[in-house]
This record gives sequence, C-alpha cells and structure tokens, in this order.
Amino acid sequence: MTPLARALAEEIRLSGPIDVARFMARALNDPEHGYYPTRDPLGAAGDFTTAPEISQMFGEMVGLWLATVWEGAGRPSPFALVELGPGRGTLMADILRATARVPGFHHGAGLHLVETSPTLRRAQAARLGPTPTWHETIETLPSDRPLFVVANEFFDALPIRQFVRDGQHWRERRLGLSDGALSWGLGPAEPNPELDRRGAPDGALVEIGRAAQLIAAGLATTVAGTGGAILILDYGAWDGTGDTLQAVRAHAPEPVLAHPGDADLTAHVGFRWLAEAAEPLAAQFAPQGAFLTALGIGERAAALARHTPSEATALAHALERLTAPAEMGTLFKVLALLPKGTPPAAGFA
Repeated sequence: MTPLARALAEEIRLSGPIDVARFMARALNDPEHGYYPTRDPLGAAGDFTTAPEISQMFGEMVGLWLATVWEGAGRPSPFALVELGPGRGTLMADILRATARVPGFHHGAGLHLVETSPTLRRAQAARLGPTPTWHETIETLPSDRPLFVVANEFFDALPIRQFVRDGQHWRERRLGLSDGALSWGLGPAEPNPELDRRGAPDGALVEIGRAAQLIAAGLATTVAGTGGAILILDYGAWDGTGDTLQAVRAHAPEPVLAHPGDADLTAHVGFRWLAEAAEPLAAQFAPQGAFLTALGIGERAAALARHTPSEATALAHALERLTAPAEMGTLFKVLALLPKGTPPAAGFA
C-alpha cells in the first residue's frame, strides 16, 4: 500500500466512502503524498510523454495559431499569454520561439502560467526564465485585458465524478474499503435531472468533470468581456458514456488502485460539456491530426528535414505520432473557444 493509499484508507475509515473526484484530487495533488507535487512525471524517466516533448513542431503550430488569432483580433496590446499546466515549459518555449518574428506579439504579451507543482515550476523557470507570472488557479489571471489561453493535456487530469444509470435514478461510484483494502462500490440510487438529459441507457456509466467545466466557464467569462481565445488540446471525445478513468506508471497502463499517489490518473475529456460551459463563446472542434495538418505541420517537417537531413527519420516518426489516426491524430482533439462572430480560425474546416 502506498503512503497515499494508507492516507485514503484512514480518511474512509473516519468519514466513510469518497467519490471519484475526491480520490483523484488527493492522489494527484495531496501536498505530501500526491503525484504532481512530488515529482517530474514527464519524459523517459517519468511516466508519460506529451506532444510538446515529442517534437518542437507541435509547439510551433500552436504558436502559429495563437499569432494568427491575435492578428485577427486586431493585434491587441497588452494581452495575457496564458498556459494551463505548462509541464516543463517546453510548449511555451516553442510558442515563444515560433512567434518571435511576429511584429508586436512579444511586446504586447504578458506571460502567465497556471501551475501548482513546485517541481514543475522550477523546471518552467529554468526554461523560460523569471519572466512568467505563476498562478495557483485561474482566479488570479488578469481580467482587464484579452486572454489568449492554451491548455495541452490539462483538462484530462482534473477530477471527475462517475455515475451509473439505475432505471430512472443514478448511483454514484465511490471508493470504500473491503478487508482493509481500497475497493469500488456504488452509492444509493438518487434522481439527477442533469444526467437524465444525456440519454444514457440503463447500466451506463457517465462521467462529469465539474472542475473542468468551472474553469472553462471562468475563462470564457473573461474572454467574452475582454477578448482573446482559448485553445484546448487533449484526448477524449465530443461526448459519450463509459469508464475512462485510467492510471499510467512508467509509460504503461495499470489498475487505477494499484499505486495511488505514485501513478498518473486521467480521464477522457468530454469536449461538448466544456463548450457548453463556455457558452458565451463560440466553439470550433477538430481532431488533432487534421488541425495540425491544416496549419502546415507536414510542410514544416519537410523544411526541417531539408535543413537537417540527419534528422529526417526522427521528424517523420514525430509527424506520424502527432497526426496519424492510429497514433495521436484521432484520439486527441482540439477545441477552440472564441468570441461569437469571430470568423473560423485557422486549422478548423
């Protein structure tokens, strides 16, 4: 039993079963035993690899998109360039390099990073310098200027709740104890009109990402008032049912309760519910592969290969991994949220 598992078992013994959101929040963010506060999870020595770590091309395309949308908005200055969950700062470093020659972009940008992990903040500072302003939550982001926000593999790590349809009612999935060990169970059957509208059949499991919806709503309120854009890249689907909670450790999946606190926990993003929470804004949605291809990642890979022929094979592999349907191209999706009346953004058909 991991230290976090022992702490959860003690909480359950004292207070009773907990919901999935509470389990995820403690497993990922407990200050003493949680996953993110205690380690750098990225790269070969960690547990998973994100798109910015695969190739600089990913960040370059995101930077191109941000610059294009900023120019389309009339080149506002000053503005806040925001990243949620910046990892090691790799994506933002690539965004800044790709936009360095866009007239006025860097001059107007104030860099803001929403990050709770002390370990990752140190990595971000080492890569980006002292320039960024760090935030624990979105509540302290600027509200007096346009926000241009990017969130790559951020929303999948936010706590969710899970409910199972039981006739005309719903039963929430909860974590309890069986012979002293953590085990899953279900709460009492209760009505839930919000879940009813999803049309799930009897026995179906439905996930609600309330934390994600609140963040989307908060950002959308600011962008609707001051201008800007939100770009979300993550794995998931527009909507749907089913248990998507998963654990990854040392780049391999494992049972969710195997090593709480020592494994990454994620759940697929329901993009429809983010778009609805951000209702003041208009949503545009596409698979990641189509989005990156429309922005010109194939041409960028070819140009880099011509410049550095020795890297041609690695570039081809990175391009395949980021865009191919069998890799990240279809499983990962892109949601853009922009003020209503904004013309279709680059990368979206």
